[in-house]
Amino acid sequence: MRLSGRERGEDAFQAIGYFAVGALLLLVLPEVTVSARPGAGEPPLWAGLVVIAVACLGETQRRGRPVLGLAVACAAVVGGMLATGSSPLGAVLVFGDMLYCAILFTSRRASRAVAATAALVAGGLGLASLVSDGGRAALLTVLNLGLLLAIPVLWAQEVRRHREAADSERERTEQTRRMAELDRVAAITAERTRMARDLHDVIAGQLSAIAIQSEAALTLPDADPATLRRVLAAVRRDSVASLAEMRTMIGLLRADDSADAEPRTSPAGLGRLDDLLAAGRSNGLRIDVDDRRCGPGPVAAAVDLAAYRIVQESLTNAAKHAPGCAVHLTLQHRDGELVIEVDNDLVPDAPAAPGTGTGLVGLAERAGAVGGTVEAGRQGLTWSVRAALPVPVPDGVSR
Repeated sequence: MRLSGRERGEDAFQAIGYFAVGALLLLVLPEVTVSARPGAGEPPLWAGLVVIAVACLGETQRRGRPVLGLAVACAAVVGGMLATGSSPLGAVLVFGDMLYCAILFTSRRASRAVAATAALVAGGLGLASLVSDGGRAALLTVLNLGLLLAIPVLWAQEVRRHREAADSERERTEQTRRMAELDRVAAITAERTRMARDLHDVIAGQLSAIAIQSEAALTLPDADPATLRRVLAAVRRDSVASLAEMRTMIGLLRADDSADAEPRTSPAGLGRLDDLLAAGRSNGLRIDVDDRRCGPGPVAAAVDLAAYRIVQESLTNAAKHAPGCAVHLTLQHRDGELVIEVDNDLVPDAPAAPGTGTGLVGLAERAGAVGGTVEAGRQGLTWSVRAALPVPVPDGVSR
């Protein structure tokens, strides 16, 4: 166990304190000792001070190397008994503290080994006393050893158990905090992904229409004022719509429910399909609509929004990649699904429009979020988008 300089200093200071207390006890109560044999007198003052000093050397290792410190203190006590017949009380106190530290500050395996060794020593000495001196002496030996060995061991084990429980609780709390942080980061990432998808679906289509219309106005040779006015009107309409959508999204992000908040637009859905078709036609698309839906029916808001965005993105892609093409839009209920089919003719000589490919990915994510599917690809000279979104079948319509 690596200790800081402060911790080493605290251990050294504690060793000095134990030496001072042991020396004071030796001066005031020299007759209170631990004797190896009955009738052993008190040790000489200098011998007692030496025993206490050696034991306090082990005290300097109470947290860094407690087993070594316990061995030094034990050697001091046993050496004092062998040399003078008894050891001073100060050395015994240091031994008890080192036994406590050897249980508390070591590994679980070492702690168990020290406790088992203390039990074996106590049992062996009690048995030896019973054989040599009889039952009364054995009882006194066991009681003395119980005070000397059992109390530090049991006390240290209880403190260790509480510390381990506290450490386990702190680790569990830290794991909970980390999991909460990971959940928060995942939620933020998911929300950012959703916002990016919504920004693309809502704004990119209208800005693409503005770019196409502006390009048309710039490239028209000798355009008459009426044509330019019509194009500029379409540009303004799409710009205002983009600003309105952006303002709505910002309002939702702010979550401002105050009374003076600006009114928000209603969520986009197939109820605004006519406006979407008008915007597509103003971009030069020739749109043919075949609406075979059997009445409006109950449609969830998420499904209605997904259907609207699929049509919007399909028309935007057609205007970008095949300007002026013919588009055929079909809407119908089929087997509990709202089926959307958008087919547009490909223009072989049209210049390639820049794109990131996120539009089709966004459509697949939107459809998947409501349990539907989207398929898009080239079929001969036609680009086809087919989406199937789950909706309840209107009453009176067979499956």
